[in-house]
Amino acid sequence: MLWGDSMEELKRRILAEGRDLGNGILKVDGFINHQIDPGLMQRAGEELARRFRGVGANKILTAEISGIAPALAAGLALGIPVIYARKRKPITMMEPVYVESAPSHTKGLEVLLMVSPEYLGPGDRVLIIDDFLATGLTIAALVRLVQKAGGEVVGIGVLIEKRFEGGRDVLAPLGVPIEALVTITEMRDGRIHVAD
Repeated sequence: MLWGDSMEELKRRILAEGRDLGNGILKVDGFINHQIDPGLMQRAGEELARRFRGVGANKILTAEISGIAPALAAGLALGIPVIYARKRKPITMMEPVYVESAPSHTKGLEVLLMVSPEYLGPGDRVLIIDDFLATGLTIAALVRLVQKAGGEVVGIGVLIEKRFEGGRDVLAPLGVPIEALVTITEMRDGRIHVAD
């Protein structure tokens, strides 16, 4: 399957199975956020990798948990490690750790994102991959983690951008490429409008 076909597949799945739950929340639990379609994630990750192959990333960073599937697929395609920022500190994560907070759109509260300096540090060129770009605040927290570690963000890739929430404008000052595989322009009255 060609990459364009797989992105059309993602668009079709969003329109057929996605649900507008109101307040800007898009439910895609049947293939991305709870039950994962591995083939679709593999193709999406390969397309993200294709788009970012030239940025010279040596690591991918995402947020626990829904960003892991596309990040892992992109990491496989690029042949680089994937780090996910944890929301709870396990006993195996030794101090010090880099910590940032971000509002969770779906949980309605602030969440902490943590990364160990063992895996993220000076000189790292980091590609951020996530499932959604909405307000941009979670990805901005990931950017701050990279900056605290002394690394450099070289690109941001997402499966779905909700353009109407303004996240791209929040992240634009970084001056790095921002790519979304599918862009949603509006969600209203239970209808999802996708850009061509």
